[in-house]
Amino acid sequence: MTPVTTTHICLDERGRPWIDDTNLKVVEIVLDVLGDKMTPEQVHDEYGLSLAQVYAALSYYYDHKAELDAEIDRQDREYQEAWAKQGKDTPIHRKLRAAGKIP
Repeated sequence: MTPVTTTHICLDERGRPWIDDTNLKVVEIVLDVLGDKMTPEQVHDEYGLSLAQVYAALSYYYDHKAELDAEIDRQDREYQEAWAKQGKDTPIHRKLRAAGKIP
């Protein structure tokens, strides 16, 4: 038998996996399916991906779970730090405060 390799995943210069011919990272699909509890069919409908692309992203995730979980954790920490650093003095906070909507 001859092995057939079908992939819909490309790695960028930093080694991050993306779904081919899209601007979607594998971790985004993983978070939608595992975190937001979307079905692969819902992801297919939402992003206009083929089911093969969705399942390829999930397959890639399970083959590289430890490193992608670490990347997801790193992104979450980075987000939380940026959110905490921003505080309550953003333009929208100032606008809402001026309108008397928040203290």
